[in-house]
Amino acid sequence: MGSLMPIGSFARASRISVKALRFYDAQGLLVPAHVDDSSGYRYYLADQLRSAEAIRALRMVDMSIEQIRDVLDAEDPHAVRGALDEHRSRLQGRLADQERMLRFLDKLINYKEIAMPYEVETKQVPSVRVVSHTVHTELRGVGEAIGQGFGAAHAAAVAAGHAIVGPPFVVYHQLLDESTPGDLEMCVPVPPGAEGPVEGPLGTVAWKDLPAAEVATTVHAGPYIEIGPAYEALERWIQEHGREVVGPPAEIYLNDPSEVADGEQLTEVRFPLAWT
Repeated sequence: MGSLMPIGSFARASRISVKALRFYDAQGLLVPAHVDDSSGYRYYLADQLRSAEAIRALRMVDMSIEQIRDVLDAEDPHAVRGALDEHRSRLQGRLADQERMLRFLDKLINYKEIAMPYEVETKQVPSVRVVSHTVHTELRGVGEAIGQGFGAAHAAAVAAGHAIVGPPFVVYHQLLDESTPGDLEMCVPVPPGAEGPVEGPLGTVAWKDLPAAEVATTVHAGPYIEIGPAYEALERWIQEHGREVVGPPAEIYLNDPSEVADGEQLTEVRFPLAWT
């Protein structure tokens, strides 16, 4: 074993705080070369500075702890390159979303006209059988959670030999903001009575019937990141017509974002109403 560096020295050399080093130790990312049995003090090898710098750089580009662990554990350089390329694509997609949001904010702040008016109507939606996957997430993790949830639900339906009989949708069981996480339920419609495995490689799923309901609904045409005014239009209509919302909202994805041009996405938003 080479010369050991106490945690304070290693922190200064790596530009990572002692608190963060302890966290990375607990996560198994950067384990000290030696821990004193009596004092619990951590010591590191100078050779570990390269790993520390990699962790610091990856955190600066917003890579998750789990993803960093996969990169550091990978022995194949091609696997490392693939993980970095995948993360680069995520960042580029996030940047495009942020640029769209800035354009949208410019319209709001300068009182420019929002792209489309929203026509609100009520309708009866029948009971539907779904396979679903629920994820507890923060606001910043919504996109990843939706992808994970639809992947798990779709894989379960395919594994059980069932057709997908309608557009996928998300039920927002709680309101999410920057400080409040909540549950999202990603649902894939399947034939009546469909059953299948509840455990799979992509996560646990549920097979269930969602009840029929009367809903107030409108359609948002455009990027999902600009969907806020659709919610506002629905809430205004509900208040004006003296109706009561009795359950969580749902977003139904009427076309596949990967198959249409940017700005041509169609998303139906539904609020369940009390029976009158």
